[in-house]
Amino acid sequence: METADIVRVEAPTVEHHREPVGIGESRPRLSWRTVTGQPGWMQGGYEIEVVGRDRTVDSRTPVCSAGPDGTPVPSDAVDHVLHRTGRMPGGQSVLVPWPGAPLRSRDRVDVRVRVWGSADETPSAWSAATTVETGLLERADWKACPITPDWNDPAGPLPVAMLRRDFTLHSPAVSARLYATAYGVYEMELNGEPVGDHVLAPGWTSYHHRLRYQTYNVTALLRPGRNTIGALLGEGWYTGRLGFGGGVRNRYGTRRALLAQLEVRHLDGSTTFVGTDRQWRTAEGPLLRSELYDGETYDARLERPGWSLPGHDLAGWQRVQDLPLPTAELVAPTGPPVRRTEIVRPVEVLRTPAGRTVLDFGCNLVGRLRVRVSGPAGHTVTLRHAEVLENGEPAYRPLRQAAATDRYTLRGGSETYEPRFTFHGFRYAEIEGWPGPLDPADIEAVVLHTDMRRTGWFSCSAPLVTRLHDNVVRGMRGNFLDIPTDCPQRDERLGWTGDIQVFGPTASFLYDCSGMLTGWLRDLAAEQFARPDRVPPLVVPEALPPGFGVGEMYAVWGDVAVLLPWTLYTRFGDKELLRAQYPSMTAWVDKVATLAEQGGGLWRQDFQFGDWLDPAAPADEPGSSRTDGDLVANAYLVRSADVLADVADLLGKRQDADAYRMLADRVRDSFCAEFATANGRLSSDTQTAYALAVRFALLPDVRRKESTGRRLAEIVRASGFRIATGFAGTPLICDALCDIGEPDLAYRMLLERGCPSWLYPVTMGATTVWERWDSILPDGTINPGEMTSFNHYALGAVADWMHRTVAGLAAAAPGWRRIRIAPIPGAGLTWARAAHETPYGRAEADWRLDGGTLTVTALIPPNTRAQVHLPDGQPPFYVGPGRHEFTLLHSPMP
Repeated sequence: METADIVRVEAPTVEHHREPVGIGESRPRLSWRTVTGQPGWMQGGYEIEVVGRDRTVDSRTPVCSAGPDGTPVPSDAVDHVLHRTGRMPGGQSVLVPWPGAPLRSRDRVDVRVRVWGSADETPSAWSAATTVETGLLERADWKACPITPDWNDPAGPLPVAMLRRDFTLHSPAVSARLYATAYGVYEMELNGEPVGDHVLAPGWTSYHHRLRYQTYNVTALLRPGRNTIGALLGEGWYTGRLGFGGGVRNRYGTRRALLAQLEVRHLDGSTTFVGTDRQWRTAEGPLLRSELYDGETYDARLERPGWSLPGHDLAGWQRVQDLPLPTAELVAPTGPPVRRTEIVRPVEVLRTPAGRTVLDFGCNLVGRLRVRVSGPAGHTVTLRHAEVLENGEPAYRPLRQAAATDRYTLRGGSETYEPRFTFHGFRYAEIEGWPGPLDPADIEAVVLHTDMRRTGWFSCSAPLVTRLHDNVVRGMRGNFLDIPTDCPQRDERLGWTGDIQVFGPTASFLYDCSGMLTGWLRDLAAEQFARPDRVPPLVVPEALPPGFGVGEMYAVWGDVAVLLPWTLYTRFGDKELLRAQYPSMTAWVDKVATLAEQGGGLWRQDFQFGDWLDPAAPADEPGSSRTDGDLVANAYLVRSADVLADVADLLGKRQDADAYRMLADRVRDSFCAEFATANGRLSSDTQTAYALAVRFALLPDVRRKESTGRRLAEIVRASGFRIATGFAGTPLICDALCDIGEPDLAYRMLLERGCPSWLYPVTMGATTVWERWDSILPDGTINPGEMTSFNHYALGAVADWMHRTVAGLAAAAPGWRRIRIAPIPGAGLTWARAAHETPYGRAEADWRLDGGTLTVTALIPPNTRAQVHLPDGQPPFYVGPGRHEFTLLHSPMP
């Protein structure tokens, strides 16, 4: 049978983009997936074709040609092959190098692929084409200048500014693109219609170093004659209050600004350019205040109907001031934007003991409310948000100094309102001042997050464990809001490096977060190299209160510079990410190595975050861990040096690889001498210490390793299988128990319901992962600590072990080219399954126990192989693409 009859190639993807419009790569790499029902199919070759289309706006390139009757034809209809590779041998189909000449700014091309099977001479049909369009790749492409409505330095919260400009088009638009960014957050309109569906654009970057812009196709919004372009400009992260302890305003600057340029190409080949300049006008409108922490105040009586339409009355509109072009690099996005992704309706209307009206949305979510309300002009409805109830009332104390309150004043009549430039973390919403009877159908929650593609799923026969996994997914989704935040509700919402370092493996299974985290790592490197000590800040972008953590370095958190790029490489196979981040990685390890050398072979410091949020730590001292911070720090130094040696090998840097392996060995020896006895006992006799020793191979001596394993098992049993780890130990403990041959203990910890445990919050009604193991105490009261969130993903890092071990699905080679199927049934579970959308297609692992018979099913995508480890003690074996089923007798764990 010919390959063309059985193989279908999907449209290729471009770099890590979901929508390759306005990309910033001139030589974007291509990936494709092959769909086939033929078992064992492997790619033996491929061909890529690049077809040129019109450039969006470029006077140097003809934009028309003559049709058969001599009339002009837009060049959209005149395609020409720019490059065709011919048959290329090999099975490569992920992040394949760009085949032709580099793209220039505004280029548009179509790319398609066809493949050959390893034993076939006939190719498949061509895939559907993917249109790739570059953004503005050169600084010189920016002709507009930023404009600001802020003539004076603001002292407090600002109203959202309205900005507009009229312009005229002499003929229809063939193609039009709007490129936009801001100091602050913006929404654009053209002729009264919204531009795009982005929320909180341009997002949050390290503004002094990298400013992200967006590209919008606005051809359909323009018309010949008079047109109007408008924008709403809010404070966002740029001038708005950021950080805990009251926060700081104007962290990045004192003046909001909009930078936008509209480029229109006409049928006759001419172009129209409309950019931000002094011809724009500004005014205040109904958005009196819109802040990330405190919420929004909107007075509908102050609306300016038709403000972004031609002919609007400009009385009261003021001139803007222009500013120099940003010194920061103007960059295209590497990942998707924040969008509205789901609507959640209330499940119950509550009347609290104090007489408040509260809506319960059934789960903790991140977003804002959308209300449909009718009432008299001047009447105000107040919406206040909380994650949990305490004694039947909304619990606002955990929000600290975040008001999380939206206020809407009616213009009179039937109205719909949704905030623009804020978001909240909440399950409960207090509704105050609702005019007339409240119909819950008139209020819904709009969920916001970075619009990543879901790629991972898990479920099992234990309903609480499945719910735990659901909580992990929901918590990740809410906290991946443009950057990976720590929490979405209180006066923080920062990109803490330690949180994403430990959660990265779980995140990269559940969602395709490659593009988003690639951009975040570039910000990390920019912030790192802007600091004199070349140490990554604790949060990225840097936004901590002045003086917080200055002059100190923290393991686990700083190690994100090495370990997160490595995680992304193992999950997505992107070696170029390692190359780009290598200076950042080496700068961190070299700095710590210098401190270790100065300390006689070990890194010592007065304070480390260490095993942050150890459950035994007092409520007001979350860093008081039972595990020595120096032990944690040096364990992580060994781990990062080992990983960096592997990275150096991959990049062909042999001398570096040798040097970092020698560093790891030296610190390992010092660790053993300082923190371990001859029989393998550790100076910190804790779950975390032993988990680190096992997983990071800190005790190479066999006798010590065996003793360490026995002691870890003893401690877990003595704890009654309750968790006793914080940030450093939680991602490792279950794997460590499996490594020492005690998977039954890992299962018993997973299934434990007492406090502290993973399932305890689930039994208490949690729908996301808590910051503390006991954010709600067994008596139903909230943990008295000042720092208590009900949506933190870090402790949900156990989900990575659930995917790999409970269900048995893991990558065995970078980017899932090789897959590992290795379930370890246990603890009375009768079935478990996981699925992951790999770059090659869907992979699945599924097992089911029926009496004493275990059936394992695996789905292996085309162009990959899988190593199968069945729990029967037999050697592993390999299988190719297709669906496989294995049956064996199985004795359950004791």
